[in-house]
Amino acid sequence: MKCPVCYNDDTKVIDSRATNEDLSIRRRRECLKCSFRFSTYEEMEILDLTVVKKGGSKEAYAREKVARGLRRALEKRPVTEDDFKKLMNLIERDLQSLRKPELSSDEVGKVVLERLQDFDEVAYIRFVSVYKSFEDVESFKQELVRLTKKK
Repeated sequence: MKCPVCYNDDTKVIDSRATNEDLSIRRRRECLKCSFRFSTYEEMEILDLTVVKKGGSKEAYAREKVARGLRRALEKRPVTEDDFKKLMNLIERDLQSLRKPELSSDEVGKVVLERLQDFDEVAYIRFVSVYKSFEDVESFKQELVRLTKKK
């Protein structure tokens, strides 16, 4: 890890702490050259996961795409950044637990919906309306009825 001040390669870890319910680690570091102290965070990363799109094309899993969709759904909702990170980590853990090298975009969407439904119902409705491409009010109503029955 390079020092952000002098760009020296030699730093030492002073302290390590688990954060976000043990889903990431915060490390306090010190540069061995200029003694500047800074923090770094380590989070889980899904490796070697390919997403098969609806048209059949394939692309590497992109955390940013899932995060962008979730942020749109959660816009103006009372969600902290820590809660958002926990949600992302849970979604990625669920994806990884499927133990498949390839997932369809539909499978990824279903995992997101499952977690989002328990996390924030308003965000769930926003996300599902885009995910399922509601074309009329009736299909939207049906999803609301299904959601209230589940409670």
